[in-house]
Amino acid sequence: MSVTPEPLHVALALAAAGVPALPLRQGKAPFGNCRICKDSACGDRPNMKAAGPCRCPAPCHGWAAATTDPHVLTSPAWAPAWRHAVAVAYHPGGAGVTVVDLDHAAAVAWARETLPATRTVPTTRGEHWIYQGAMRSSNAVRPGVDVKSLMQYARWLGPGTGRMVDLPAAVRALAVKEDTTPARSEVVYSLPARATWDRTVATGCRHTERYVRTGLERGLALVRARIESGAGSQAFGVARFLAAQHARCPGPCGLTVIGEEIVAAAVSVGVPEAYARRAVANGLEAAPERAA
Repeated sequence: MSVTPEPLHVALALAAAGVPALPLRQGKAPFGNCRICKDSACGDRPNMKAAGPCRCPAPCHGWAAATTDPHVLTSPAWAPAWRHAVAVAYHPGGAGVTVVDLDHAAAVAWARETLPATRTVPTTRGEHWIYQGAMRSSNAVRPGVDVKSLMQYARWLGPGTGRMVDLPAAVRALAVKEDTTPARSEVVYSLPARATWDRTVATGCRHTERYVRTGLERGLALVRARIESGAGSQAFGVARFLAAQHARCPGPCGLTVIGEEIVAAAVSVGVPEAYARRAVANGLEAAPERAA
């Protein structure tokens, strides 16, 4: 009589709940790619960053192989991995959640002071804080803190305790990694000379031009004041706040141009343009029901 390995039992339960699962080998890492997929010779899977044609039936490509299909999980191609699996992982982004992985006590203490309480799962050295909503993953966003969501896997350690809350802006901001603002001489900026907001780019905005310009100038001043550090994070916050003011406008409100002005302010105090653009884009996306 065949016996279903315990990790497979866990994976099937996760799949039934809509959580894509995959096996982990000794060392808590995914199983290696098969000979055909090794070194991305297969072209990678369609859902990976480098989207390709790979349809390998084996659990290749780590997180990208995670599935909710019980027929795949119990297929002959996956059987050898389950026989040697020591744990189960899941794809947070595929389940519509984000895991803030806190690797030690200091990181946990920081989260308790900084982030909204949510569902918590104890780990060997720290905790996983799980939020409803997906975002791009980013490792080492601060000492002992990783953000795991899209294109990443997390080890399944149980359902945890507490009520899961929506992914907050504070977690999205962690993806904008910026410990210090680089020297201005290192900045190369490609923004066109004219990129200022006025009524011509906001024909559907319900606010007066004075209202918008006053709020924008105050926000730009906050960004420019961060001459030593934190200008990128400040740009994220300003973009999110300003975009939220237009949530009820019929649009267009010229948020793209507003974003360019915030980017220019961040770059003016030394933030690399790529950093600034990512921070502002994330801020505009994080605003609820933002206008076009």
